[in-house]
Amino acid sequence: MGIRMKRVIGSLMVISVALALLAFTGHGAATAAQSAMAAEGKDQPYVIEYYYKTKWGHAEEFLTLFKKNHYPVLKKEMELGRMLSVTMVGPRYHTTEDGRWDYRVTIVFKNAAVANDNFDSSGIIKQLYPDQETYKKEEQRRFEILDAHWDLPIKDLNLDAK
Repeated sequence: MGIRMKRVIGSLMVISVALALLAFTGHGAATAAQSAMAAEGKDQPYVIEYYYKTKWGHAEEFLTLFKKNHYPVLKKEMELGRMLSVTMVGPRYHTTEDGRWDYRVTIVFKNAAVANDNFDSSGIIKQLYPDQETYKKEEQRRFEILDAHWDLPIKDLNLDAK
């Protein structure tokens, strides 16, 4: 192997080691930052907005099904202390179709850990709705009449901070 080839291989090895170190320290820094954020906000309320866009003409049907089948489950979760509040709003006026949404549900969770703990609400659902067949059909219908649904965790911004 020629000197030139040995230099290329040596340079590639140095670059590989440097990239590996960079990736490792970058990952460690990101993990440390995530841990610090989690510790800092572990007792802070965590807010998620849930947007629902129904197919034209189905907004009232969606609202009826939401209030009948989903809101009672959310109220039970508030009773358990998982959620601090659940509110729903609708726009007063219309927007363009691409930006349209019909309902925004805002849930304030006790904290980020509770919001992301994969809580299994099936026990609550079985307790509230003994007729599971009807419940499942109505919930399926609630989602059939949606054009779109998205979840958006939000954070407060301190406008006075420098």
